[in-house]
Amino acid sequence: MNAIAELNEQADRSLLIVEDDKPFLERLSRAMETRGFSVTSCDTVSDGLAQIGKAAPAFAVVDLRLGDGNGLDVVSALKKKRPDARAIVLTGYGNIATAVTAVKMGAIDYLSKPADADDVVAALLSTSAEKSELPTNPMSADRVRWEHIQRIYEMCNRNVSETARRLNMHRRTLQRILAKRAPR
Repeated sequence: MNAIAELNEQADRSLLIVEDDKPFLERLSRAMETRGFSVTSCDTVSDGLAQIGKAAPAFAVVDLRLGDGNGLDVVSALKKKRPDARAIVLTGYGNIATAVTAVKMGAIDYLSKPADADDVVAALLSTSAEKSELPTNPMSADRVRWEHIQRIYEMCNRNVSETARRLNMHRRTLQRILAKRAPR
C-alpha cells in the first residue's frame, strides 16, 4: 500500500509495457492498471519505439529479449526522449553483464522473470537510497560460467562469432548455450 500512496503523489502515471509474452503482458497490464497506472502495452521493439515517439511515458517495463530486437533499445530511446523516466528491465535470461548494460543505458532496476506486479511496482517507485539484500547462497559453478560467457558476449557487442573466438569455443556450441536460460 505504501507504493500506491507514492504513486498517488505522481502527477504523470503513464506506463509503457513492452513484452512479447502475450499472456504475461495482459496480466501485468491489468495488474498495473489496478494499481493506478495508465498503461500502454506493446509486444515489439518497433511498437515500443513508436509509442515513445508519440508520447514518452513516465514509467516503463521492458522485456530484454523481444522478437524483433533488444529491449535495451527501448530503454535508451526513452531516456533520450524523457530523462526523468523510470524504466526497469524484465528478463528470463538474467545475468550480470546485461544487468550492468541495462543500468548504464538508463534502467533503474533489472528483474528476473517471473516477477509479480508488486515487485514491478516496488522497483518502479523505489528510491536510490534503498539497498538490496545480499544473496544468502553463492552462485553455482554453472552460473559463474554462464555469467562469464554473457560478459564476454556483451563485451563483443553480442557478436556470436567474435565471442566464440575469444572463449576458444565452437560457434554452434556457444549459440546453444546462449539460447538456454541461465542456470541457478
